[in-house]
Parts: sequence; C-alpha cells; structure tokens
Amino acid sequence: MPSSPAPLAVGFDLDMTLIDTVPGFARTLEALGAELGVEFPVAELTSQLGPPLEMILEPHLPAEAVGPAGDRFRALYPSYAIEPVPVLPGAHEALAAVRAHRGRTVVVTGKFPENARLHREHLGLDVDVLEGWVWGVGKAEVLRREGASIYVGDHVHDVEGALAADALSVSVLTGGCTREELLGAGTHVVLESLEEFPAWLDEHVLTTRLAALEADLRERGSVLVAYSGGADSAFLLAAAVRALGADRVVAATGYSHSLPEVERDPARAFAESLGVEVLTPETHEMDRDGYRANGSDRCFFCKAELVEVLSSIAASRGLAVVATGTNADDAVAGFRPGIRAADERGAVAPLRDAGLTKAQVREASHRWDLPTWDKPAAACLSSRVAYGVEVTPHALARVERAEAVVRRELPSVRNLRVRDLGADRASVEVDADLLPLADAVLGRVLTGVREAGFTEAEVDARGFRSGSMNEALAR
Repeated sequence: MPSSPAPLAVGFDLDMTLIDTVPGFARTLEALGAELGVEFPVAELTSQLGPPLEMILEPHLPAEAVGPAGDRFRALYPSYAIEPVPVLPGAHEALAAVRAHRGRTVVVTGKFPENARLHREHLGLDVDVLEGWVWGVGKAEVLRREGASIYVGDHVHDVEGALAADALSVSVLTGGCTREELLGAGTHVVLESLEEFPAWLDEHVLTTRLAALEADLRERGSVLVAYSGGADSAFLLAAAVRALGADRVVAATGYSHSLPEVERDPARAFAESLGVEVLTPETHEMDRDGYRANGSDRCFFCKAELVEVLSSIAASRGLAVVATGTNADDAVAGFRPGIRAADERGAVAPLRDAGLTKAQVREASHRWDLPTWDKPAAACLSSRVAYGVEVTPHALARVERAEAVVRRELPSVRNLRVRDLGADRASVEVDADLLPLADAVLGRVLTGVREAGFTEAEVDARGFRSGSMNEALAR
C-alpha cells in the first residue's frame, strides 16, 4: 500500500539567510578589537560570514589567542549585535509560507546557541526548532533528525549540509557566495533572496504532491472512483486516467434522492469526456435508520452505504480499490464522520494521502484545463436539512425545488443553499456579494420557496456559509 508523504519540514540557516548579521558582527568585532588592541579588517571579515567564528579570526591572531578571543566575542555579542541586526527581506514571509503548508521550521546555524536564541526572540522569528553551533556537513544530523526535506542557506557549507542530509538544497544570494560558487557546490535551487521563496515553495510542494499522487495511483493498478462530479472527485478521476489509462479506471456516481438532478448530467458528461466508463448504481441510504434520523453522524451512514455498494462493484469488476475525493483539508477539518466510514470500509483517499489541499486541487485542475477547477462546492441535499429533522424523499425534493426557484431568480448565484430548519421553515443562503437583494427579487425568491412547499422562508443576511448547519453542533 502506498505510504503518505512525510509532513513538511524546512530547515533554514540563520546568518545572512534569515537575518542580516553584518552590522551586529561588525560592531562586536570592533569592540573585541578595541579590547585586544587589534585592528581587524572589519569590512573584509564581514563579507566572509558563514564559517565558524574561530576560522574567521584565525588569520589575525596568534593560535593560542583564537579560542579565548572567540569566547570573548560571543560574550560581547548580546550587547552589540542584537539590536542592530534586522531580518532580511522576505524572512518572515518565508517562514509563514512553510506554516501555510502545515510545515515545521527548523533553524540550523553555526552561531552560538544563546545568541541565536536572542535573535529569534528579538525579531519574532516563527521557528519550531533552533539548533546552534552546527556547521557544514554537521548540519545533516540535525536535518535528518527533524525530518527536513529542504535546507535553505546562503553559503557553500550550507549546501554541503543539505546534500549530506539528502535534503533539497535551496540557496539565496544574500550572503557572500556567488551563484556560480553555490551551483558548483551542488545546490539544487538558487534564489535572489527569500522574497522569492514562498512562490518557489508553493510550486515545489504542488509538484511534489502531484508526483506522489501519480505514484500512488500507478501502484494501485486500477481504481473505481467514487465520483460526485465535484472539483475533488473530478480531479481524482482525471489524475487516475493520466496515471493508469482510461481502461483501468471506472467512475461510479451513486444515484439517490440526495443527489440533485442538476448535478447528474454535467458529471456524466465530464467523466465521459475522459473516456472512462460511468456507472450510476442506486444507493439506499434512506433505508438506514441512522441516516433518516439525521443526527450529527448522518454522513457516516451515507458514506457507509456508498462505499459498500461501490466495493461490491469494484470486486466484481476486478478493480483494486474504491477511491474517494477526500482531500488533505478534509482530513484536518474536524468533524467528518463520512471519512471515518469510508476508511473503515477500505476505501482509499489518494488526494489526502498525497497531501493535496483544496486550493492545490483547484490550481492543478486549472492547469489541466478541467472545467471543474472553480466549481462551487455542491454538498448532497441532505446536508440542507437541520440535524434532528428527519430526512425523507419529500424533504429533499422540496429543498431541490426551492433551490431551482432561487437559481431562476438569481442566475448569477454561485453558492446556494436552501436550509430546511424544520417545522416547514426555510433559510436561503446565497453569495454574500449578492446581498441585500432588491425588494422585487427578494419577494419573488421568498414566494417561490414557499410555493416549493415551505410555510415560512427568509434570506440569511450573513450569506452562504459552507457547513452552516454544523454551527448548531458547537453551541
């Protein structure tokens, strides 16, 4: 079975990568020189930052004086170097970019640990792990321990550490090394500065996760995609065809009272455009007491029904697995009983396992020219019924009729839900930028919703909110 990718961890050097150490180093060196009666070539030495301090001092002091001078430099450092040292442009944004991918940040630096910590605190660097007094290939041990797959630095010795750890070496030109020197040392990527890092990381993560998805699907050999026609399952279907070929992929859409009629034909047309066989088995979630009761675990019973039906079909067709369109955001979104039902019944979730988020699914779909790349979320009709209100074919048909009316009156609406609140009351949610509705339009919408079978109706002034029915669960 394919394994999920390791969580993202990115290592960073500190001096001249995240922070501009030059002014602080120069002031401390001047103070040290004044104490020792030595006139250090400050401009020259500050252009060589990267190697350990003792190596920088060595050519300018007697051998026996180098160690004590290094100790004294580190003691003077907090008084002279913390205040004047700024972050380099893009540093905070680079750390935030890692965090945006739910990643960890690890600073591995040759700097004295306590002084490195003072910089981190003074500049508010969002760092999970800080390891000091580590240089060159010695950084590899820390990078491997922390699971860092990327190491960002400015010096050829940072490249050595990354390569020794089998990490991707990313170099920035904010230190003393040239592009040619860094490339000669074997770095994989050269950026002008950390300002370019967030865009690079976005592209790297997406590319890596798409490769993981393809590898996963290829290893499966064949797949039955639980296909709703939404952005996630459509992308999964397209990815499966790319990886396996249309002859080893089948799309299956469960037809029941909960699937809106308006979704069915477009879903079939897209799947057929990929050259895959489309199956539309009937599912009978309405026969399950837990589904009709419409408790907070309703989705568990629905997904259990779907996966059990599709698993039987997959077995009869000789298809290796049933795959759902669950993405990485779904997996961390909290209350998701449907995901648990699918997992318990052996369905796989290749998008989730590859770490692909909703935004990445849409971005990749756009690149592949899939018409579903910007399709609004289209949850099943049962999600419109307030928890505790029984789900029946009548209730779902009434919601579907009401939504058809609203779409007719608001042809530009993208996100729409008619919520059945119980006791024949309905709440209409539409895109917030369409609100407030003109009086005449509002009147037609409410009249149409009532004619669809509701006694009372109102338009929610807060606009569309995905999963708004869950708000009651948090109270």
